[in-house]
Amino acid sequence: MLALLLVAISVGVSNFVAAIAIGVSGVDARIRLRVGLVFGAFEAGMPVIGLALGDQVAGAIGSAGRWLAAAMLIGVGIYGLVGQVGGPHTKGFSSADGWRLLLGGLVLSIDNLIVGFALGSTHTSILTGALVLGAVSVGLSLIGLELGARIGARAGERGERLAGLMLISIGVAMAAGALT
Repeated sequence: MLALLLVAISVGVSNFVAAIAIGVSGVDARIRLRVGLVFGAFEAGMPVIGLALGDQVAGAIGSAGRWLAAAMLIGVGIYGLVGQVGGPHTKGFSSADGWRLLLGGLVLSIDNLIVGFALGSTHTSILTGALVLGAVSVGLSLIGLELGARIGARAGERGERLAGLMLISIGVAMAAGALT
């Protein structure tokens, strides 16, 4: 169980960092719920999908997944920055709106495909694994949102730009292998 908890924390760190970026522009109960549910569902569901896909398919996705996830996060971060250039009424990723939040949850959980195989090889119950991964992800996401909100309160109107820069930084860190 300790190994499962450590794995859950290690794959949940990217959600924590992304939640900080989302929280920078401010959070309310609705955003907390949406981010927690989306990130938790993807973190819990991807290992199950990994087991279902089989070792060869998930292995191929896993090796390209880091680059895909990095590129997508950098793209979303750039979109958030460009949106800010358009004026104060445009919103970046940190608004936690529908498709961007779902895309973020998917991208951040790609590494969990491989975790599904590890769970299978250690004879860990997939239900237990999914629940622990999901719960840790929700917890880390909520902590990240709160930390981001505190940073955003100090950043003021620059919060959206800061969020975009943070997402670009997360993408670069993923590409470099620092968050995988």
